[in-house]
Amino acid sequence: MLRFMFVGDSMTIGSAGEHTWRYRMWQHLLASLGDTDFAVVGPRDALHDKVSGEPVSYDYACSDPAFPRHHFAGWGEGWLHMAPRMAQAVRRDGPDVLLISLGLIDLGFYTNAEQTADNARRLVAAARSANPHVRLVLLPVIPNIRARTDAPFAAEVARFNVLLAKAVADLDTGASPLLLASTPPSYDIDVDTYDGTHPNESGEHKLAAAFAEAMHQAWGLGTPYEATPPAPHEPAPAENTAANTTANAAELAPTG
Repeated sequence: MLRFMFVGDSMTIGSAGEHTWRYRMWQHLLASLGDTDFAVVGPRDALHDKVSGEPVSYDYACSDPAFPRHHFAGWGEGWLHMAPRMAQAVRRDGPDVLLISLGLIDLGFYTNAEQTADNARRLVAAARSANPHVRLVLLPVIPNIRARTDAPFAAEVARFNVLLAKAVADLDTGASPLLLASTPPSYDIDVDTYDGTHPNESGEHKLAAAFAEAMHQAWGLGTPYEATPPAPHEPAPAENTAANTTANAAELAPTG
C-alpha cells in the first residue's frame, strides 16, 4: 500500500466550505489505484477558518465520510516552516510519497529565491532522514495575482522555479526519486481561482492533475487524470463572497 502525504500552504489546506485539491486527488487515486492500494496520511486534518484565522474548521464541501482528510499543510506556511517539521511528520505517519506545493508564501514574505530553494533542499534532506526511500513530487510556484502586478516578485518566482528544477535534478536518486510536476498549462487565475491565488473547483482539478500526470508519466503510477464530479449527495461548495476574496488576496499583498 502506498501512503501519500499532501504538503503545502493555503492552496493545499483549503478553507471552510471548499473541497480542496486534496479531495480531487483522492478521487483520482481511488479511481486509478483502488481503495485498498493507497492511503492518505498526515498529522493534520482541518481546514483554515477565515473568521478565527486558525486551522479549526471541518466544514469540508465533501460529505463523503470515506474521504481521508489527513494532510501536512498550513495557511501562511512555506518551505521555511515545513522543513524543520518534515522529519517528524514522516516518522510519525510513514508516507511513501510526498506531494508538495510550497513557495508562494516564502517568496511573498520571508525569503528570496535562493534562500527558498535552500529551504526546499533542507526539506528533502529532512524527509529522507526519516525515510531514505521516500518519493517526492514538487510543484513549481504557479501563477498568482501578486506576480501579475508586482514585477520584482514575479522575477523572484521565476528565479525560484528555475532553482527548484535544478534542486530536483541535483537531488534525484534511484533510492529516493524526486519529480518536478509541470505548472498546469491552462491555469488561469481569472478562471481557476476565486481571488487570484486560491483555487476554485476548476483550479482544484488542475492542481490534482499536475501531480497525477507527473506520477503517471514518470513512474507509471496510476492513470491519466480525469476530473471526477462530486457525488450526487455532496453539497455544492458555497460561493466565495467579496469579503472572502478580499481577505484571501490580502494574504499575498506586498508588505511594507
